[in-house]
Amino acid sequence: MNQILVSEKLYVTPELKKKKKLFKIEFILSVFLLCVLSTYGIYAEYDRNKSEEVAREILGTINFQEATETIVEESIIIILNSPEMQAYSVTTETEVELDVPEEQTSVASDGTEYYTIGVVKIPAIGVDYPILSTTTTELLKISACKLWGPKPNEVGNFCVVAHNYRNNKFFSKVPTLQNGAEIMITDLTGRTITYEVYDKYIVSPSDTACTSQMTDGKKEVTLITCTSDNKERVVVKAREVM
Repeated sequence: MNQILVSEKLYVTPELKKKKKLFKIEFILSVFLLCVLSTYGIYAEYDRNKSEEVAREILGTINFQEATETIVEESIIIILNSPEMQAYSVTTETEVELDVPEEQTSVASDGTEYYTIGVVKIPAIGVDYPILSTTTTELLKISACKLWGPKPNEVGNFCVVAHNYRNNKFFSKVPTLQNGAEIMITDLTGRTITYEVYDKYIVSPSDTACTSQMTDGKKEVTLITCTSDNKERVVVKAREVM
């Protein structure tokens, strides 16, 4: 039986041409956006790693100073009315308070000066960073910063803030802390006080109640960072271990 092959001619209409053109444009834009986002992600991670290096540099330059100094004096006492003119020495020790600065200047390898007031260490999550004396957008890219409160390890609520980069840097793992976790604060005199976490909660960015200094004469530490979606704030409260 003979078969007859019939080919059907496909007509490309103007509408079909328009759809094909739009598809190409969308495809090119998608590839472009993917490249931009990938480049941004790589650069952002590079930038964070550089900031981490700067924080490590600062940590290595902190020079802890003793808050007091003991002065030893030796006095010679002679007993004049004794037949042998007896003499003996008396040693006295006097403790003198030294002038420890409220902040210390640390210079990074690029020549930038940073002002530190201590160190925050949280063994459970591998946190070990210098605490910068003030909080600004630029300084938050470098390390943990003092937000509010007294000097480190003094009576009151010492508030420290840092970024949550959703990795293992800065305060990214602070939201995972549980009650009982230890936070260690070292001030510029080299004195380290351990604080124990007793509360953790989430607040809106405008809620500053966690910075209150009403601590009933106790020493407290408040750590603040962002939630994973950056919309709210995670607050971790800790008290001095007595």
